[in-house]
Amino acid sequence: MSGHGYTARIRRTEYGIPHILAPDHASLGYGYGYVFAQDNLCQLADEIVTLRGERSAYWGAAATTADGTPNLASDTYQQGLRRAGTVQRLLHRPAPLGPTPELRRMVEGYAAGYNRYLHDTGVDRLPDPTCQGKPWVGPISALDIWNVVYDVNGVAATGGMKEAIATARPPGAGPASVKGLPKAGPRAVVAPGASPGAGSADQVSSRRSDLGSNGWALGREATADRTGMLLANPHLPWIGNSRLYQVQLTIPGVLDVAGAGIYGTPVVEIGHTAKLAWTHTTSYADHASLYRLRLAPGDPTSYVVDGKTVPMTRRTVPVTVRGADGRPSTTVRTLYSTRYGPVLADGWTATEAYALRDASADNLRSMNEWLAMGTSQSLAELQRAHRTYQGIPWTYTIATDTGGSAYFIDSSLVPHVTDAQLERCSLPGDGDLPAVLDGSTAGCDWGSDKDAVVPGVFGPGQQPELTRADYVANSNNNPYLTNAGAPLTGYPKMFRTSAQIGSRAQLGLGMIAERRDGTDGLGAPGFTLPTLQAAMLGNRNHTAELGRDDAVAMCRAHPVLTATDGTEVDVRAACDALAAWNTRDDADSKGAALWQAFRVGVTLGGPHQWWRVAYDPAQPLTTPRGLNGDDPQVRRALADAVQRFHRDGIALDAPIGRVQRWAGIPLPGCWGAEGCFNVVAATPTSGGSGGTAPASPRDYAAGSSFVMAVELTATGPRTRTLLTYGESVNPRSPHYTDQTRLFAAGKWVTERFTEAEIAADPQLRVTTLRHPQS
Repeated sequence: MSGHGYTARIRRTEYGIPHILAPDHASLGYGYGYVFAQDNLCQLADEIVTLRGERSAYWGAAATTADGTPNLASDTYQQGLRRAGTVQRLLHRPAPLGPTPELRRMVEGYAAGYNRYLHDTGVDRLPDPTCQGKPWVGPISALDIWNVVYDVNGVAATGGMKEAIATARPPGAGPASVKGLPKAGPRAVVAPGASPGAGSADQVSSRRSDLGSNGWALGREATADRTGMLLANPHLPWIGNSRLYQVQLTIPGVLDVAGAGIYGTPVVEIGHTAKLAWTHTTSYADHASLYRLRLAPGDPTSYVVDGKTVPMTRRTVPVTVRGADGRPSTTVRTLYSTRYGPVLADGWTATEAYALRDASADNLRSMNEWLAMGTSQSLAELQRAHRTYQGIPWTYTIATDTGGSAYFIDSSLVPHVTDAQLERCSLPGDGDLPAVLDGSTAGCDWGSDKDAVVPGVFGPGQQPELTRADYVANSNNNPYLTNAGAPLTGYPKMFRTSAQIGSRAQLGLGMIAERRDGTDGLGAPGFTLPTLQAAMLGNRNHTAELGRDDAVAMCRAHPVLTATDGTEVDVRAACDALAAWNTRDDADSKGAALWQAFRVGVTLGGPHQWWRVAYDPAQPLTTPRGLNGDDPQVRRALADAVQRFHRDGIALDAPIGRVQRWAGIPLPGCWGAEGCFNVVAATPTSGGSGGTAPASPRDYAAGSSFVMAVELTATGPRTRTLLTYGESVNPRSPHYTDQTRLFAAGKWVTERFTEAEIAADPQLRVTTLRHPQS
């Protein structure tokens, strides 16, 4: 145990939500680490094993991490990072580049609090069967938590390419294990599985790329009481390390912030104070660059820059592997790196290779910024935190305060590649990848801004930013239509400048416009807290609103359609089911599952024209539209969906809750590609059933995770929340599904923020922690 003295008072209110009161940052971290371990020790312990590069030692080389990376590749990458001393080097920097003294103490306390719970409980008596009595569970260090932070910061780039880095080897040294240049992806996304009635594994996989978030900041001109209001709706995996934990952190007179943070991080990343509220959505910008290397003739481990040959850096990495007989052995791999960053497995030939440069490769500043945001009481103070630390790795920030202003910024770390450089240096590549630049000339290196705290990224003066009195909104679209009435322009192309937005973003902007006009059926114009809640959980499906009637007309006119396999399929009953559907994705909305299978079938069916009216840049919110029932693929997709439902024994009018569940609980919502604002994607058996662990490693669930609606009134914040999967990953905990049931029923938790509100909870449980114990 640490020699520090810690004192923390933990108050748990309804649904196990912890409110931690402490006299200093170290004690606050101690209380936070303790309560998090109570609820989720097994999950964090598993992640610590991963980040230490020890998975192969416990589970063998062939098993995989939560995101499907083979253990040996994961361990090779992580051991290489540790041997390079990357995180330790960043920790030696003084603030603002390194952690502030307050944050350092908070992280040390967090690790000590986790260890206190583990020591008091004992590995053999842990309540979660997932890790009870397991040899891989043990004390953690502050460095372990900093490794979690570093891993979170690398999600948008390196996080999706660890296997490609770990398996990179020159031609002739053995085959690469990954096919095709890898794409960045969300952290800890589990392998998808087929969802009966909702499509194949490929279809389930397609929804992963649509994960993101919705965020609205509503200013005084959009709210009924002329207050600032905020909607936070991050869409993240429900399984793995990207879950969010709800908490309130209080140091009297210093810090009082409520919201949620990613597992294993010691701060609140989405939340509010007494006078400020903020959220994040995934940025549309590039956060890394791929550099194509021209290799030296006859030497595939050297590359040429401006005519000079530069040898790659090599690092030998030993990994302990548990054999089938349980005995350990050592496997040695070599990692290759360049002036740009690590070399990737794919595309490495005798003449060229690819290297990745990640804008967060030197970033531990994010936690400084989030801790500073947690003390902010105005947009001006939040902006000061951005300018000071510049650590937000891969998200937009949407915020409002009691003054009733709505604020948007992409302050994420974006490579400083000018428009002229992009024109001159970009090479043909995949549009889903970061920019692919010519690595054979220094003229394609990242530049710098004077107002950037580190070289290589755009500074605050070039970031897309907008302040409004009505609203700002984002649903993972580019910054251009943050406000439909005031398009954002003039920022560098690395932030992405396309005007076209997705169906989910169109729906979100339309919902705001209808609420402001009072045309959405929710009452008088202007947002109130109840109407904001109703809009969030209205479960509207934009593609259905635009195309369901056309689909019904198509199948009425053609009651027998031909499936992909040539079978003639009678679709009359399906037509009746779609006609009777209310176009919403409530858990019990009949016909919603069929629309989902139909819509995804069209998307995966190859070249087609789903809409009659194509996208028009002059009408970005109202095009495309009109289902094209004359398109052969559209007709085949409906026949295929009906055929699949018959095969799997699912009624054609089955509600969406029939095919997506968590621990047996039918879930509302649907995929963002369908135009759903309340995004949910799950397999029928995700989360297990009846209090058991998940039924299969292929189970999948993701989408709306921590939902927060805040009204910043003159007398304090009024807040409603939902942590859709509850506070605990332990399937035996009462907080494993308690909030899932609320979510399924469209109900919310009334947040307790003030000391009086916390004390008034009839379910209040109080624990006082001290170390040394007295």
